[in-house]
Amino acid sequence: MKKSTLLLLLLTSPAPAQDHKPRGEQEMHALHRDSKAYIAMLEDPKRDAYQKPHEVLQALALKPGEQVADIGSGSGYFTLRFAAHVGETGRVYAVDIDPEMVRHLNRRVRDAGLSNVQTLLAEPGDPLLRDRSIDRFVVVDTWHHIDDQPKYLGLMKKMLRPGGQVVMIDFQKRELPVGPRLEMKIAREDLIRQLEENGFRLAKEHTFLPYQYFLVFEPK
Repeated sequence: MKKSTLLLLLLTSPAPAQDHKPRGEQEMHALHRDSKAYIAMLEDPKRDAYQKPHEVLQALALKPGEQVADIGSGSGYFTLRFAAHVGETGRVYAVDIDPEMVRHLNRRVRDAGLSNVQTLLAEPGDPLLRDRSIDRFVVVDTWHHIDDQPKYLGLMKKMLRPGGQVVMIDFQKRELPVGPRLEMKIAREDLIRQLEENGFRLAKEHTFLPYQYFLVFEPK
């Protein structure tokens, strides 16, 4: 079987169904401890309806040869899709702090026969990437899990190559049928202010996602 065919099968194969619904902090922590349930939630085919991965990839317009860091890569929902776009000359760094998630993604990468994905078991406050090594950081539904966000932004700024970007996709701070509870969310305006205070500027915004903002930042 060709690598491209195998990758397509992995991306489109159904995962165990689990309804997406608003979850409180304690429930989210419990879900993180149950790795199988968490993977099922991340890979639930119902997620595609609002996450719109095809449209996200089109908006990102990744180029062959790019070095992309998927922060909070989890089960690899976006990691494998990024890998198909950066090609054999590019690389996707799948960064996560959960050993079980990293092991799960290692198996997916192996089974897909991919040579352009490198998983990283990182620290909560440090993605452990080299300085000036990344063209794009992509952070999807993860930023609210990072405690010392200004420090993390400083590290990402050092790790970006000239012309690099930080892409933030996260849930809008309003009542939604999916995602974390309202008190756990970060408002779009607050996130923009935070990035601006830490040396970034908003370069682009996409508005096609129904429940999430999609912001692209560049260093000032």
